Amino acid sequence: MPPLSRSVLLFDLDGTLINSIPDMRAAVNATLADDGLPAFTDEQVSRMVGRGARVLMQRAYTAAGVPLADDQAVQTVVDRFLVHYDRSPVAMTHVYDGVPETLAQLKQAGYRMAVCTNKPHSATLQIMNLLGLSDHFEVIWGAGQIPQVKPDPAPLLATLDQLGADAGQAVMIGDSQNDTDAARAAGIPTVCVTFGYRHGTLEDLRADSLIDHISELPAALSALS
Repeated sequence: MPPLSRSVLLFDLDGTLINSIPDMRAAVNATLADDGLPAFTDEQVSRMVGRGARVLMQRAYTAAGVPLADDQAVQTVVDRFLVHYDRSPVAMTHVYDGVPETLAQLKQAGYRMAVCTNKPHSATLQIMNLLGLSDHFEVIWGAGQIPQVKPDPAPLLATLDQLGADAGQAVMIGDSQNDTDAARAAGIPTVCVTFGYRHGTLEDLRADSLIDHISELPAALSALS
């Protein structure tokens, strides 16, 4: 059994449990094509993701040379992006190697688990169901339920509230500075994967622990305790 003081695990989704860039890139490019704008590569889109659909599309249109003028323009583009994305959210998305087995091992060991992501909530539920991940988690939190997204700590605290847990029981597992900044503000230690969609260096993350493969997570959690 895990130490009772840190038995609740909050997981980021994109770049931590799944590689979703190809499908996000396809939806971004379809949205841009609606306006006659050029397409981006997977690598370019990976540098735009991390703070939810609104920021993603603001970054995409700015990079395309057509900054969105106001909140209404942003919302219109986001709505179109989500239509494209929801049509085919897992055509090219895949679960990272070792994730199902590690989640099953952690659940068997007694950890309680939740997902806390900046991906829109409805898309998150759909994708996790399609990829067979939902049953591992007690709570699935996606963006749009409250105004804030990571790196604000509010989504993490809201997820913990749904679990009936608090920050003193939790560890955040992510891939980016959004995850570590949110967790630090909430008083939660972090384990970060060295793959994923981080912006900047591994040192910038200031994670409590780094792992190269998700199968290393149980040992990292034991070391944190």
